[in-house]
Order: sequence, then C-alpha cells, then structure tokens
Amino acid sequence: MNIYVANIAYSVQDQDLRELFEPFGEVTSAKIIMDKATNRSRGFGFVEMADDDSGRAAIEGTNGVAFHGRDLVVNEARPRTEGAGDRGGYRGGNDRGGDRGGYRGGSDRGDRGGYRRDEY
Repeated sequence: MNIYVANIAYSVQDQDLRELFEPFGEVTSAKIIMDKATNRSRGFGFVEMADDDSGRAAIEGTNGVAFHGRDLVVNEARPRTEGAGDRGGYRGGNDRGGDRGGYRGGSDRGDRGGYRRDEY
C-alpha cells in the first residue's frame, strides 16, 4: 500500500520516516519529496508498506501524531494521473481570455454589465 504523508517537518529525512512506520509492518520504501531547485524538503512524502493491512494500521497509528514538532496528515495515496503537472485543464483564475483582464484605466463598467445610470 502506498501512503501519502503531509505536514512533515523540513528537517525529517527518508530514514526518519521509515523508522516511524516500521513498527506497523514491513516498509518497502520511504521517500521525502525534495524541491529540485533548492534541494530542500517540500514537506510531504510517501511510504510504501508491504501489505494493505499494515498500511491501514500505519495510517491509523500515525495520522494526527506529532512528529518532529508537526502533526502529520497521513492517508492512502491516490494513483498519479496522466501528466503529473497537469491540473485537468484548469489553468488558474487569471486566464480570462480576450482583453478583459488587467487595468485599462478610466471607467469600463458599462461593457461588463456594471452600474450604468441610463439603465434606470
């Protein structure tokens, strides 16, 4: 079972994570995710347990537990979707299309359905 672990202190290493989960069963791997640009922890990681029963026990036994000064958030990892960086087509709130975004100066309320005195 693959387990997602969040809210990890930046000082925690792979071995620390492994040691936290070993009392619950065989740990196949434990990996803190690192930022490629800074080579610092991103504050989350993954633990692979040998079987589902020990994985569920590990989730129950570590979720909400204080570890290196932080309360961990632990749950079963969801499978990665195609295109790891892809957000399913959502590109954020600033892509409005056309020329509607940005400051144009002056009053442009009329062309966006805002208050116009002659409508009353």
